[in-house]
Amino acid sequence: MNKTGIIIAREFNERVRKKSFIITTVLMPVLMIALMAAPTLMMIFAKGETKTLLVVDDSGVIASQLTGDDDVVFETSTLAPDEARARADRFGVLWIGGDIVDNPSNAKLYTNSSSSMSLESSISSQMEKIIERERLKRYDIDNLEQIMRDVKASVTLSTYRNDLAAEGEEKEATSSGTAYMMGIFLGMMLYMFLLIYGSMVMTSVIEEKGSRVLDVLVSSVSPFRLMMGKILGVAAVAVTQIAIWAVLVCGVGAVVLPAIMPDGVMQSVEAVRSGAITSAEAGIDADMLSAVSLATDPVRIVMMFVWLLLFLTGGFLFYSAMFAAVGSSVDSIQDAQQLQTPVTIPIILAIILAMSVFNDPNSSLAFWASMIPFTSPVVMMARIPFDIATWQIALSLAVLYASVAGMAWAAGKIYRVGIFMHGKKPTFKELLSWIRQ
Repeated sequence: MNKTGIIIAREFNERVRKKSFIITTVLMPVLMIALMAAPTLMMIFAKGETKTLLVVDDSGVIASQLTGDDDVVFETSTLAPDEARARADRFGVLWIGGDIVDNPSNAKLYTNSSSSMSLESSISSQMEKIIERERLKRYDIDNLEQIMRDVKASVTLSTYRNDLAAEGEEKEATSSGTAYMMGIFLGMMLYMFLLIYGSMVMTSVIEEKGSRVLDVLVSSVSPFRLMMGKILGVAAVAVTQIAIWAVLVCGVGAVVLPAIMPDGVMQSVEAVRSGAITSAEAGIDADMLSAVSLATDPVRIVMMFVWLLLFLTGGFLFYSAMFAAVGSSVDSIQDAQQLQTPVTIPIILAIILAMSVFNDPNSSLAFWASMIPFTSPVVMMARIPFDIATWQIALSLAVLYASVAGMAWAAGKIYRVGIFMHGKKPTFKELLSWIRQ
């Protein structure tokens, strides 16, 4: 075991001391936040110049009620449609038919350049509301529009978990929106770590096999210990990175967020957390309130990272054993592509199955996908934010780590033969024969 420890230390130190590890550790959280904020930023900065539309309204009821904004400006025109279309100093012409109230499809947009989905949607939305108002006027009821506004209702539903609360108490559940976002984040993190660090093990084995370093090492240590040393060394790198992020997230949630959040928000969070009021009574968006409550609760954050570390370690050991077996069977990265495909497909399938969790985290598909070791690390991490039963998490971990032992045994069989094979890429049939030897 001392020799295995030397291999683990070498693999760990080689990667942790690289500048790329430090940069990745610092930039990855920033990159994840940037990816989450990217759609909003794109909407803000992707706006083009203001477009001017001539409106030829044969009905006489729509043009005067159209409202412009930063994207489009409406100019009412008395020109004939053909004359208006001939003007090249405007973005285009909106023609509205005389029977538009009865025939909402009798409208045409003529543009002098490419239009956009947002522009067309904005125009259609405004016209629909105007037509609805005009149709309401036909009922000749005083203040009908005000009556319609008064009868509209917005329901804010507070959800409680009977299975998580003590007898006689009420425990408000985490917002589904917050659990959804947390599930996506954790599932994607597992997905990336399994692919990135698993491929790192495979690449390391291929490089050392090509340089004949492995031929020397196996004279001092058994192939199985050599393989496990490399796997555990890289696993230690992944765990170190997750641990650093855990400290950063807990620090930000415990110190930074309470300091920058308005006092009213934090008071509402504490009141909801203590059960004094419900999220609906707080007067703040329920998803935002739940997200702030989760981010400022160090106990829940720590538990989330504990589960993440356990499933990351188990999933990595399971998959990296296969990646190491693939790396030992070939002489170059190019040759590894074919053998690598059966290993990467279950990881991709896992992230696809994780999407079903968000519709029903307790469905049969979600349950069994979180128990099968090929998909359980990613799918279970997507389910955990929904506060599923602890026994399901424990069972998934037990099955995963039991499968790690079997996969390590099978991969070790391939590894001990593959590291001495050169010049010929084995078939899947030959790999099976190596396992049976």
